[in-house]
Amino acid sequence: MAIRMIRTGTDPVLRKVAKPVPAITPVIMKLMDDMAQTMYDANGVGLAAVQVGILKRVIVMDVGEGLIELVNPEIVETSGSQTDSEGCLSLPGIRGEVERAMNATVKGLNRDGEEVVIHASGLLARCALHEVDHLNGILFTDYLSPDQIVYVSEKESVGE
Repeated sequence: MAIRMIRTGTDPVLRKVAKPVPAITPVIMKLMDDMAQTMYDANGVGLAAVQVGILKRVIVMDVGEGLIELVNPEIVETSGSQTDSEGCLSLPGIRGEVERAMNATVKGLNRDGEEVVIHASGLLARCALHEVDHLNGILFTDYLSPDQIVYVSEKESVGE
């Protein structure tokens, strides 16, 4: 496993749409391992492959309930609403109050190539929606007007 460089700020890769993963290979498994280590090292709760410069539809998340790895994740259904402070490992020093669904059903493949369905709520739903947004070139600040963006110290800005 290795810690990868997290792309930040205006890096153009953050605005690109990731491509589906045709097969889970040893390279994809190593990517997931590296992404998890990178996320934990940065004190984050989620990371998308785009954030480490890889345009593949892969995310990892851990909101305190254990590591979740998803390949080709899709948001199947959302419901409810929550508004909370959100940050991003790719936008250090920035936070904002973002409205997202309270519940999200996400399907994808696990590292064994088996389809899994996750029924997420609260922080896990927020994290899943945030990470899938990354795969589509969307940043959490896209949901905010300039006056809603809060600049904080980098220690306060860890998160998704």
